[in-house]
Amino acid sequence: MKRVLTVLAAGVPLVAAVCLPTASAEPRPSAGAPPACTAPAVQAPPGTEVVSAAADSRAGGTIHGAGYLGGEVPDVPAFCEVTFTLTHPGDGDHATVRTWLPLTAWNGRFQAVGGTAFSAGDNGVGLGAAVKNGYAATTTDAGVGDVLDTGWVLNGKGQVNTALLKNFASRSQHEAAILGKAVVNSFYGKRAAFSYFTGCSTGGREGYMEAERYPDDYDGILADAPAINWDKYVVATLWPQVVMNNERTYPTDCEFKAFTDAAVTACDKLDGLKDGLVDDVSRCDFDPRRLIGTKVTCDGGKLTITAADAEVVRKIWDGPRTASGRKLWSGVPIGADLSGLAGSTTDTDGTTKGVPFQVPAAWTQLFLKKDPSFDLSTITYRDFTTLFEQSEAEYGKIIGTGDPDLSAFRKSGGKLITWQGSADQYIPTQGTVRYRTRVERETGGSSRTDGFYRLFLAPNTAHCGLDGLDGSADGLAALTGWVEHGKAPATLPAVLINAGGERVERDLCAYPGVSRYKGEGDPALASSFRCVLPPGH
Repeated sequence: MKRVLTVLAAGVPLVAAVCLPTASAEPRPSAGAPPACTAPAVQAPPGTEVVSAAADSRAGGTIHGAGYLGGEVPDVPAFCEVTFTLTHPGDGDHATVRTWLPLTAWNGRFQAVGGTAFSAGDNGVGLGAAVKNGYAATTTDAGVGDVLDTGWVLNGKGQVNTALLKNFASRSQHEAAILGKAVVNSFYGKRAAFSYFTGCSTGGREGYMEAERYPDDYDGILADAPAINWDKYVVATLWPQVVMNNERTYPTDCEFKAFTDAAVTACDKLDGLKDGLVDDVSRCDFDPRRLIGTKVTCDGGKLTITAADAEVVRKIWDGPRTASGRKLWSGVPIGADLSGLAGSTTDTDGTTKGVPFQVPAAWTQLFLKKDPSFDLSTITYRDFTTLFEQSEAEYGKIIGTGDPDLSAFRKSGGKLITWQGSADQYIPTQGTVRYRTRVERETGGSSRTDGFYRLFLAPNTAHCGLDGLDGSADGLAALTGWVEHGKAPATLPAVLINAGGERVERDLCAYPGVSRYKGEGDPALASSFRCVLPPGH
């Protein structure tokens, strides 16, 4: 279970060995004696009141992440932690904003760190990484707790707590930006030269929400594997369970892996080289029926893949549709781990049942059905369409994060970078691609959009995988170079893990570009590949 949640991490390392974003170009260390660690007198963000304020001098060292995810960051320098608790009068909420301020060698920059799953903010690991790299850093819990804490969702009357939902959706991040920058200004006696937001998954969604609704908050936003189109995508990720329950077929993890491995093998050569990476998953049209009758070794025994197994995989890859066949959303990408959303378990009596992933499960039970005990296994295909449309109608304007009009962010001079794994098992990659395409239409074409917003897709990479789980990439360094020096990234250098488990260098191409082998050179080196436009572009 913990592995499932670690891939939802908010763009930060969860163990010491994980790659940290550096963004180390031209730091501007602060000079003189360290400022006094006290809670400054700052004005509360509009619409809020300060409930409490405190400051704590921290020695640094190894920072241990709080809550379910845990994790740690070593060698963090001493810092001052300033904590404010805010409330919105009449709402009865209490949202905490924490700001960590390096006592020495501040690089002059401000960084806000986003959240994970149902957590709005960081557990300390992201803040520690930011301080280690010289940033003053801020995060907020929005008053909603840890990654799987959904106790706040329903009030005593069985209704959704709209105040906390607003906090989680957007307003607490904006208020953290205002308050965090004010704390930095007061503590150091000068404003941060540049302000950034970083996050993955829920943190990625928060970054896009900032660009959409609060375009002046940040100079640059790194929003990876973003949970945008939340009202649609989060219901869509329950689809694999609906398929298995309605088809009464529950393939094992090793059977799912057999389909995935076969698809990767079949589509591997699309980039001109068999290298264990599928560079353009959208062109992979592997038919799962090709495996019918294949024997698979599972737990020492042999299983034969059936037509029913293949039909389940086909429907999961295809994505949710109405009973009449209308497409609702994208499915799990070919090449992604199907067991993440299509998990199952077998009881001692031999009965097999689905095990839904907690995020769509909680969303459906609490936000849609308003019933924590609702049996998700009873959802029919028609029921699913009703739930999908209900989610759009009730929550699209609150937390959807799907507005392609980024004109205000563009005019403010803001820059947005996103990377996402093409094998993202939790957030369908095509949802992010679709958003980027809509922004292009709204902005006036790909070229104008590239002037402030760039998307990079990483082959064979799982959800938030370039944060050290399935390779690495320093998106923050690319973002600071763009914001501070005008160097727009045509590619994003990365280390990927291919299907054979080997580490290979690859320059991720700015969308819609895809990587192609030059015909010669070491396949493990990025220099052996070039970016080209795929057919149809």
